[in-house]
Amino acid sequence: MSHKIEGPTPLTLTATDDGAELGVQPFLRALFLELFRAADNEPEGFGQEMADMHALAQSAQTQGRDSHARHEFDERMNRLIDEFADGGTIELYAGGLHQLRNAVGEITAPRSVPGQRSAGAA
Repeated sequence: MSHKIEGPTPLTLTATDDGAELGVQPFLRALFLELFRAADNEPEGFGQEMADMHALAQSAQTQGRDSHARHEFDERMNRLIDEFADGGTIELYAGGLHQLRNAVGEITAPRSVPGQRSAGAA
């Protein structure tokens, strides 16, 4: 069962066998639209930025956690997240927060295991 969480950017929360899945498709759609807008405004600069980020990511991976490439990549990635994805946050209003709380409560409540016998049957 999937639970809708309302907000400026709606989410879904769906129970799985191991826990839950948080559906963020509307957030990702908004992010991609922002990226498309930036690419349309300055295609060469945007493309070069993405290529530079890819090169930095590869360099950071080979040079390690404390390399100059890792620090520059992290700094530039944080700037991109701030610019295009509201700092990586998804805002919830009170109603959506209540929906999330209720959905988490329902998903985390003990559930019977299929095929499990009731306590009195034997």
